Amino acid sequence: MGMPLITGRWNGPGQAATPAAPPPRPLGELLIDRGATTSGTVRSALRRQRRDRRPIGELLVDAGVPEGDVVGALAEQLGFNPVDLDQVVPEDDALYLLDGETARNLGALPFLIDELGMVHCAIANPADADQVAAVGKAISQPVFPRLAGRRSLERALDRHYTVLHRVDHAVQRAVVDRQEAPSATLAIPLRADAPVVQIVDLLLTQALRDRASDIHIEPQADRLRIRFRIDGALHDVNSLPTSLVGPIASRLKILAEMDIVDRHRSQDGQLEMTIDSRPVDVRVSTMETIWGEKVVLRLLDRTRSLVALPALGLQNADRERMRRLIDSPYGMLVVAGPTGAGKTTTLYAALSELDSASRNITTIEDPVEYRFENINQVQINRLAGTTFANGLKAILRQDPDIILVGEVRDVETAQIAIQSALTGHLVLCSMHAADSVGAIHRFMDMGIEPYLVASALIGVVAQRLVRLVCERCAATAAATPAEAAFFRDVMGHEPPARLPKAVGCVRCGGTGFHARVGVFECLQVDDPIRERIVARSHHNELIEAAVENGMHTLQQAGCDVAASGRTTLTEVMRTVYTI
Repeated sequence: MGMPLITGRWNGPGQAATPAAPPPRPLGELLIDRGATTSGTVRSALRRQRRDRRPIGELLVDAGVPEGDVVGALAEQLGFNPVDLDQVVPEDDALYLLDGETARNLGALPFLIDELGMVHCAIANPADADQVAAVGKAISQPVFPRLAGRRSLERALDRHYTVLHRVDHAVQRAVVDRQEAPSATLAIPLRADAPVVQIVDLLLTQALRDRASDIHIEPQADRLRIRFRIDGALHDVNSLPTSLVGPIASRLKILAEMDIVDRHRSQDGQLEMTIDSRPVDVRVSTMETIWGEKVVLRLLDRTRSLVALPALGLQNADRERMRRLIDSPYGMLVVAGPTGAGKTTTLYAALSELDSASRNITTIEDPVEYRFENINQVQINRLAGTTFANGLKAILRQDPDIILVGEVRDVETAQIAIQSALTGHLVLCSMHAADSVGAIHRFMDMGIEPYLVASALIGVVAQRLVRLVCERCAATAAATPAEAAFFRDVMGHEPPARLPKAVGCVRCGGTGFHARVGVFECLQVDDPIRERIVARSHHNELIEAAVENGMHTLQQAGCDVAASGRTTLTEVMRTVYTI
């Protein structure tokens, strides 16, 4: 049986709880008095409540009232002590009183056991006696309900009931298995409940939930280091015993249909999995190090939504310039940047703007990261002899109107792409280059004649991804001397008096950043630019001509994002570099 439950207003440690007072005033009035909303918004929410039968607080949050204000007003109305879950790190002893599934079903998160032995549980509606009773029964300890916003509670449940805490138990079982069969280094764990199988599945699941693009499994002298790449930066998430280096690598190589016996040769493979009911493509790469095989996994979530052109982060002038470029009947548009800069996302956004009903659009990619309807997509398959160059040749025999080339990597692909653009096709492609002018010089460095480059190119979009400061914890500060000097050099005037500063909280994992946005420079090739390309003008001369034509440089775009309060100048200086 569950122990007695405690409800009502919390008076502090060592004091008894008192019954909740009846609500003195309606929630809407309290929020209006706080300046959090208007009477019109409240009336609209009340009309919706009569129709939708949902709590008025939730409807007000949907209408744009900050959830923190709603929670504060509810706390005053109901007499419950609120908790801000975005600023609380639950105690392990409290958190693990419920497993993740039970916590979600109950809509409760235990986060603190006080000196009286009462378990403080965050609940969206602590006045619901039946819900509180169910929580007490599941925990079998006295419960003190604390008021939390429903959205904040959902975020906290996702954040704290991660699957990584289950890895520890699986690791213990795996170590025991290894001790009992130390020579079975190449054993293939086929049982779904085998420890190594569970460890791999749990790591993949958590990586997807954390929005990780890559998983790094790195053998060290005394541990197996696990890192996730989130928003472009690597973060340590776990350390496993070195005895699991071989079994984990073997498990992944089996899934990716790679040779598990050959540990000395670097290998590549891929697999398809369903994680949290989402189909995911996983690219696997192995490499021998002095401590064992390092494995890197690239995760491609096939259910992710396509980013539309307006959501990329292009400034208004650049967005209109981009639209004009992709509306061209022929020519080559290049998207340039380093690995992980979001080039494919930009190309896909451009494709989504094009009319596929009246035109034959074909792509050749490695890999195909997003499936389009009414577009022909070709996957590179080196074993079958399908490369960018010969795949592009085959596409040209298929009467294409628009061709997307995932990456121009070599001179043969570059030559075919240039000729395609010159013979009446619109060619969209990506290329590794530091900036827009760097992409132009890259073609010429490959041996493409300048007059061909000048004739084929209609535009180059260079880009980077900068991390956005976490909205929950971001602060402001004056620019450092280095930041101020950078801003003055790029923008020609002093920076704003206050600029964003990354702090770090539970929501952003202590990094101070959450999510990323693109910064772009969009070079439209006009006649003066073509003349300079043919003349093999210096990099700086081409930049000057492009700026005269209205181009906003990468550094200027990055400084604009910082000045708007969305990122730090340090992040811009780190990310938006050119060579």
